[in-house]
Amino acid sequence: MDLLEEYRRATFTFESGDPRGAARMLEPIVEAEPHNAAVRQLLARAYFNSAQLAGAEAQLRALIDHDPSDHYAHHVLGRTLERAGRFREALPHLRLAAAMKAEHGDYREALHRVETWLGKNSDS
Repeated sequence: MDLLEEYRRATFTFESGDPRGAARMLEPIVEAEPHNAAVRQLLARAYFNSAQLAGAEAQLRALIDHDPSDHYAHHVLGRTLERAGRFREALPHLRLAAAMKAEHGDYREALHRVETWLGKNSDS
């Protein structure tokens, strides 16, 4: 299997609006290249976009274990946990991502939304 070509096809599939199909294509690539953060991140996004939240969480936790300073992985893990209704678990990841990249409006919005759900919004 040509992993680079498969990754390109999976990226195209994902960008074409088929995250479930992309995930199926990416799973064997992550298995063959477990330390490839770009492939693992795309798989996490594909899982998230297709509501396969347990799969997204597993991939994002692996990314964070490998690189705890990965603000994007913290943000998407927070969003994944938020989407699953696990607001208390999401909060530290969203706070960390927002602290690392304060200029990202999406990061601040997600943090605000979860804080509001938990009744910890400082604006209240």
